[in-house]
Amino acid sequence: MTKLWSALLAAAAVVVAGTGAIAQQPYPNQVVRIVVPFSAGSATDLLARAVADKLGEKWKQQVIVENRPGIAGTTSVAKSPADGYTLMLTSNGHTVAGVLNKALQFDPVKDFAGITPVASVPLVLIVNPDLPAKDLKEFIAHAKANPGKLNFASPGLGSTTFIAGALFKDATKLDLVHVPYKGAPEANMSVVRGDAHMYFTPANTALELFRSGKVRALGVATDKRLEAMPEVPTLKEAGLPNFSYESWFGLMAPAGTPASIIEKINKDVVEMLQDKALQERMAKQGGVVVVTSTPKQFDETIKSDTARFTKIFQDAGIAAK
Repeated sequence: MTKLWSALLAAAAVVVAGTGAIAQQPYPNQVVRIVVPFSAGSATDLLARAVADKLGEKWKQQVIVENRPGIAGTTSVAKSPADGYTLMLTSNGHTVAGVLNKALQFDPVKDFAGITPVASVPLVLIVNPDLPAKDLKEFIAHAKANPGKLNFASPGLGSTTFIAGALFKDATKLDLVHVPYKGAPEANMSVVRGDAHMYFTPANTALELFRSGKVRALGVATDKRLEAMPEVPTLKEAGLPNFSYESWFGLMAPAGTPASIIEKINKDVVEMLQDKALQERMAKQGGVVVVTSTPKQFDETIKSDTARFTKIFQDAGIAAK
């Protein structure tokens, strides 16, 4: 019996040792998922795929992008194991999720650990070319003459373009109706067709539609004009002196993810984004700017933007549903 117990204990020790060895393998040692709470083809999706491709090459491990549009996608990440194998790349629309949804099943700040922002994408205000407004002042005058009859599109509540539209509506005091679509491509096409009257679209998409004459660009939401669209004024120049909106897109993990893993991902992503060729390619695609920070700094950005936008939306009378 003693020999039997000795053999069993020895076997158990081998199993435990083996399990420990697996646990101590360098991260990552299995497939990593990057969840995108927006549809395929959106600015967030395109950035996530660029990050996933580069990380896959660096890690010699499969990194896949999973599109799960809407609050369900973000909720799934908040409830995922905090082991570094489920990440999320989202926009700063994440910070207003609690303002817009009463039954939110996660806390945008407490349930996530920031890794790093990856980019800032300039937004351009576009309208259908058949609209009787050739510039921003004419658009505002037309909207004031038709209260409640004009609308603005977005890929959905909580998207960065929805924030831009809501801030624009508040800044101009226009009576505009929000029309959410299933994704960015659908929102863009709604303006092309004339179903929607205006939309704040990422500059890379705006450039293509503008050059082809499918939309009219009234202004960019940045402080300076875009090199790719020098003829389009900033919204400040066009008649809204205090309007400026910078979006950000960033990588997050579920709260509780080990700091060592957060730091590794941050280090690898920041290093990857310093590639000059990649930065130039992104800049040519409508002025996309690489933006990075430490995890602590990104956590502070998420926290401060959540507080700032919550107050702005509440003051504007935008309530949770």
